[in-house]
Amino acid sequence: MFGTVPAAIGLALGLLLQGLFFAPFDLPQYAANVTTLLVPLFAIKLVADRIIRPDTPYVDLRYGQAFALSATYQGGVVLWVAFWAFYGQGFGIENLTSVASFGAAYMLVVLVEPLVDLAVLAGAKALRGLDRTGLVTPRLYS
Repeated sequence: MFGTVPAAIGLALGLLLQGLFFAPFDLPQYAANVTTLLVPLFAIKLVADRIIRPDTPYVDLRYGQAFALSATYQGGVVLWVAFWAFYGQGFGIENLTSVASFGAAYMLVVLVEPLVDLAVLAGAKALRGLDRTGLVTPRLYS
């Protein structure tokens, strides 16, 4: 709704605030954690540019397109976590098992995420007046 760059800034700042106030033990891994969120975000931008016509308002996305974007993001998170796990712990059987277990559990999010996306999409359709506020990307409605 806000665009790729504002979303990236929001994710990075949100993760930093989380680390500062709630999980200071995560701050040493801030760079790894932030790339785990941002790399998939940039990947869905690339996918969106390929599967959504440039003149399509985001409120007119089809369920299949929303699902493809959700699957790309969530799958990207799993792949990036796996990258960091293998980078830090190697390819031992215990680490492989842990990564596979995480991936299987996390991919369940893919089943729920499109429903949440559709709810947000329905909300955006109901709030068509947001296009005049400057708070959302112009492409949301036109």
